Amino acid sequence: MTTIEADYLVIGAGAMGMAFVDTLLSETDSTVVLVDEGHQPGGHWTSSYPFVRLHQPAAYYGVNSRDLGTDSIDEHGPNEGFYELATGTEVCAYYDQLMRQQLLPTGRLTYHPMTRHLGGNVFRTLGGAEHTVAVRRRIVDATYLLAVVPSMRPPPFTVADGVEVVTPNALPRNAARHEHFTVVGAGKTGMDACLWLLRNGVPHDRLRWIMPRDAWLMNRANVQPGPLFLDRMRSSIAARMEAVTAATSLDDLFARLEAAETLLRLDPTVEPTMYHCAIVSLGELDQLRRIDDVVRRGRVLGVEPDSLVLQDKTIAARPDSLYVDCTAPGLSRPPSVPVFDGDRITLQSVRGCQQVFSSAFIAHVEAAYQDDDARNALCAPIPHPDTPLDWLRIALSDNLAQARWLKDADLMEWLDSARLNVVAGLFPRFPDKPRMQEKVVGAITVAMNATNERLAQLLSPG
Repeated sequence: MTTIEADYLVIGAGAMGMAFVDTLLSETDSTVVLVDEGHQPGGHWTSSYPFVRLHQPAAYYGVNSRDLGTDSIDEHGPNEGFYELATGTEVCAYYDQLMRQQLLPTGRLTYHPMTRHLGGNVFRTLGGAEHTVAVRRRIVDATYLLAVVPSMRPPPFTVADGVEVVTPNALPRNAARHEHFTVVGAGKTGMDACLWLLRNGVPHDRLRWIMPRDAWLMNRANVQPGPLFLDRMRSSIAARMEAVTAATSLDDLFARLEAAETLLRLDPTVEPTMYHCAIVSLGELDQLRRIDDVVRRGRVLGVEPDSLVLQDKTIAARPDSLYVDCTAPGLSRPPSVPVFDGDRITLQSVRGCQQVFSSAFIAHVEAAYQDDDARNALCAPIPHPDTPLDWLRIALSDNLAQARWLKDADLMEWLDSARLNVVAGLFPRFPDKPRMQEKVVGAITVAMNATNERLAQLLSPG
């Protein structure tokens, strides 16, 4: 067993681990050992289906120091008028190039792929060599919010002989042999599979969509970065705050959010019971609404050649249908723990569903602040959502975090310069006019407090 000395041992080279390492190397002179079970950086992206794309603009995904994509706006298709959505292939290439061209050349990063972390500061390489890292500062867990995609596990339901079930990874090479498709799962992956089939000319009446839960969806028009969309972003936030403060009940709140096109749903007659931060454009929603055969009978328990066993009912099924398993949970939901805890950092979202921004932010806070009480005060974890009520919880948590950040002029300067910050430049700043800046912060804080008070009331069981 050999010993390697470094300031940090980072476990996991997925999107969160890479965003943390990038900011740490950019803003400090620290040395880092990065270990990962994958054969290349990128985490779950290396196991994703070939037609996967980001649901959010590429302009604020990846790491802070390097652009992803060409910063262009799509001129056709369902994403027309909005910033480009990087493909899975582009994302994997981005992380590979980032590692080879930028991080490793610093001379301060040691990267060990195909490596198993054995606990503590010990890891084993593919060849069987074990190493101990003499960590001078911290061990960083970048796997706490590990994403799981369908190709990483078997179907969670029984499959009878003669029935063909594939993950979305295998859909392109198997689709040509089938005339009917049953997509299982209502999340981002299920939507992607349906859109891919429709885009490739499969008639909507040859699709069946198993939807255990309907979801509230975010409108991509409201999450566009940069000065071109800044007014739209401000209007969207104002409409959201107005909806919250004016709402008389939870049902009324979601009706107002839908009327403002802040949240969207597939079927206006079905009340969603899921919210996972999935993002769609109105064009994509129109395509998905073409599918008539949507089955809302709970989760799939088993697939037989001529029947489908669901939680609520067993229904007839076409023997020739190709089943596409899109049921993996995607976002994990472990309990929140302190981000900074002695000799350990546990990467978590500190802004709702913004994992890579959160990791870069945590790295900056680690570098710029001197004690863990101050660091943890700025980095309160926000668990991933599951139900519509979590939309309120995340909105409240985001507001409370932003109110803390607004009080710190140096931190706001970093936030305004951060590529991954979707609201960069949103809050007016007057660094040379402290009194005016104080008035602006005060006015924003008053508006946030009013919204937060109503959110807390709506979240209250009473």
